Formats: sequence, structure tokens, C-alpha cells
Amino acid sequence: MAEQITPREVSYSDWFVDIVLKAQLADYSPVKGCMVIRPRGYAIWEKIQSHLDRMFKETGHQNAYFPLLIPESFLHKEAEHVEGFSPELAVVTHGGGEALEEPLVVRPTSETIIWSMYKKWIQSYRDLPLLINQWANVVRWEKRTRLFLRTTEFLWQEGHTAHATREEAEEEALRMLHVYRKFAEEYLALPVFYGRKTESEKFAGAVTTYSIEAMMQDKKALQAGTSHFLGQNFAKAFDVTFQTQAGSLDYVWATSWGVSTRLIGAVIMAHSDNRGLVLPPRIAPTQAVIIPIYTKKTVDQVADYAKRVFARLTEAGLSVEMDLDDQNSPGWKFAEWELRGVPIRVEVGPRDMEQEKAVLVRRDTGEKRAVSVSRLPEEIPVLLEEIQKTLFRRAKDFRDEHTHYVEDYDSFKRIIEDGGFVFAPWSGSPEVEARIKEETKATIRVLEFGNEEKASGKNDILTGEPARHIALFAKSY
Repeated sequence: MAEQITPREVSYSDWFVDIVLKAQLADYSPVKGCMVIRPRGYAIWEKIQSHLDRMFKETGHQNAYFPLLIPESFLHKEAEHVEGFSPELAVVTHGGGEALEEPLVVRPTSETIIWSMYKKWIQSYRDLPLLINQWANVVRWEKRTRLFLRTTEFLWQEGHTAHATREEAEEEALRMLHVYRKFAEEYLALPVFYGRKTESEKFAGAVTTYSIEAMMQDKKALQAGTSHFLGQNFAKAFDVTFQTQAGSLDYVWATSWGVSTRLIGAVIMAHSDNRGLVLPPRIAPTQAVIIPIYTKKTVDQVADYAKRVFARLTEAGLSVEMDLDDQNSPGWKFAEWELRGVPIRVEVGPRDMEQEKAVLVRRDTGEKRAVSVSRLPEEIPVLLEEIQKTLFRRAKDFRDEHTHYVEDYDSFKRIIEDGGFVFAPWSGSPEVEARIKEETKATIRVLEFGNEEKASGKNDILTGEPARHIALFAKSY
């Protein structure tokens, strides 16, 4: 199957879709723009969920669930919010065979429905902070879709928190940004740049939006997670006030933050190769696959040996599959499991059986290592950590190689055309930002923290005016 994948250098887009389809991660839905997440793809999402859910709970958050359908009038209560989402809304006008008194929006995000409930739940500073997350699906009527990266319906988590002070809310928004950064780097093996979005790129209804940005192997940026400081915008829209400790009334301060199944697309595009999917071990549903190599005379003996190896590894708590298919050659099975992205292949044949050994093959490098069966429970976890670190280091080296700093517009345009990240001085002018986007298709991905100091004495990349920021530009998904 692996040879059917379009080479990455021929068509990056086709290569990506081929991996998604042929590794059986997802498939196209009968509903245009939607996808069906298949068991192998959903198992990756479950691993992402489990790690993130633990990290959220360690920072004091609780899970809840809010309705899929939102009264249309709710979205109109926050002007920036409805303006930002109006083009993407799916609206229900009939239910039970009758026209509805008020149309219902299929949630594109849940700020409005959640803040309508917070009005009921928050009366006093004693009710704060309120730290809630939900795992849910959302619908955004996208014009151009791509599996995992941008679909009409997708799965995500959205955190929504309420606080007594501005400082506490801003601290929360930054805390969750760093949770996402830590998760991306330590679990997805994705090095990221992180910082603040510009006014034109921020979330509709937010005061400040922060994001993490990763480089894919086509040198484009992918926004991998966002955290928003919402100020008092939604509290004022829904009249959510509380009695302060001093006895006065004030509006609640808010944040929201989220990541989605887009992270699976990020992992595919950052790590995979022309043989198929490459998964960081910490989010791989299957850590190792055992493939017996036998002749007609040794089928039973080698199969029994493989089963003993399987039992030893599962007893050690490793997630292992075993391929006892005798209809296809070992070479075919090697390619099949490489396509699926399993980090380690465990080969066992007659010679290995005689020596009480197995051969471990790394998916990331193809390196082989013969190991005593008795040592496998200790050796495989070590090898998995080596693979995890190698994937991060490889991705970081690639990103750093294709990240540049320039101060002249001609160099800027050339690099953006060839592909890559560019740090460049920017005056802070929205007009300059818009013109650069129009001329090069590059957007400002983030303004890194502390970049104002770096801009001192620099001149805007386009106009030559004094720079206020060193901005990260790139073409993006």
C-alpha cells in the first residue's frame, strides 16, 4: 500500500490526503466538507484527549457540557463575535416539522451559551474563579475544506473561565497558552513559536488572542492552539456581574481557549514521510507491532514464539499489536505497518527464536537492533523515548533551518515565495500588515513576548518607518 502514496515532493497536498486515507485515519463524509474519523484516527484523538484532560485538571479545571444549539439572538449580543462568525454559521429554522419561533445556531464556539449560564451561576466573588472545559463538536460552514485541517464539523475542547480581576484572567490565558506549548512540544514533538496575535488576526470578541504556531514540512505555518483574554466583553453582553469582596458590583473577567482535531493534521504534516504516517510514541495508540517471519515449515513454532513475546510486552504495560496474517509476505506487512505509523516493529523469525531474541526496527530512522526477549520490556520504553526526542529534534532543526530574520522587503518576498518563516521589523500599522498579506499571502503569525525591545532602532520592512515589533510572518493553513 505504501507505494501508492504520492511522493511529498511531487504534491504535498496529495501526499497528505493519501496518508490520511490509506493509513485509515479518516474518510470523506456524504455531507460535503465533513469527515468521518476512523478508529485509527480516533484512537490518536483519544490519546491527545487523555493527556490534555489530565493537564487541564492539574491546573484546576473541570469538565462540563453545554448544548449544541444556541439561540441566534445570543450571538448578536456581542457585536465583534457575531460579525466574526456570521459567514460560517449553520442555522436551524425548523424542528419537529414546524418553524421555530427563534432560529437556532449550531455552535461554532460556545462563549454565548456558556455566558448565559454563568449569569445564573455567578453572584459573588466566592463563586470565582469558575474554571470549566468541555469536549465537544462544533460546526463552521467552511468554503474550502481539508481533512483534519479545516472541516465543516470538527472535534475540540474549549475552556471557558470566569475571574474576579483582570490580572487573574490574563494570567489564566497565558497559563493555558503554556499548557498548549508544553503539550505540543513534549507530546506531539512539535516545536512552536508562541505569542500574541495582531488585532486583525485575533479571535472575534477577544481583547487579546495568543497562539502557538508550528512549521509543517512544506514550510507553511499551522496555528495549533489559541488562548483568548476576553476582558469583560461577554460579561457585559450577558450582564454577568458579581459582588466584589469590597461589596461593590463589577463585571466578570473572562478567558477562552481551545485545540482541535487539527492537531492530528499537524502531526501528520510535521513528521510523516513518503512511506506513510510517523507518530510520536507518546500519542501513538499502538507502540509496537510484532511481525512473525516464517516459512511453511516453521509457521506454528514462530507464531507461538510471537505470542510469547506479545504476552511479555503486554504484561509490561506496553500497547502492542501482533500481525499473524499468513496471506501476505513479511515485506508487504512491513510496508503496511510503516504506513500506519507504529513507532517500533518487532520482527521474530526462526533464527531469532533459536537465540531467544527479536529485532526492533525504528519507524523514524529504519535502524535495526537485535535484543534479547528478556530485555524487551526494558529496551522498548527506552527506544520509544529516543524516537520521541529524535522527532522533536528533527522538526526543530527543520524549522530553524527555514526560519529567517530580514530587514529588506525584497529578501522578505523571496523567502516567503520559497517557503519559510520570516521575522521582520513591523511598525504596528494594520495597513502595512494588510498590504503585505495582499502582496505575498503571508500573515503575521505571532508577536513573540518581549519583541518590542528587539525592535528598538529597527525600521518597518515595508515603509521604513520606526518599527514597534519584530513580527513572525509566514504563509499558513
